[in-house]
Amino acid sequence: MKFELGRCLLNERLMESGKSAECLAKDLLIKPERVYDFIENKRVMPLKMAISIADSIGCEIRDLYELIPNDNA
Repeated sequence: MKFELGRCLLNERLMESGKSAECLAKDLLIKPERVYDFIENKRVMPLKMAISIADSIGCEIRDLYELIPNDNA
């Protein structure tokens, strides 16, 4: 089955982990603006970044986005 990405759930995962976007950015050595771009769906996380984010906040990669089944694709 194929999926489309829905909205980014990073903000929810950050709240669950108790970590701020600024703290996550510092852990990943990136600018906080990039994290906010992910949260606001202005850019999609590359796979390597999603792996690092999931590892840093203790979640699964699939938990970072809504996944919408697409049977037509």
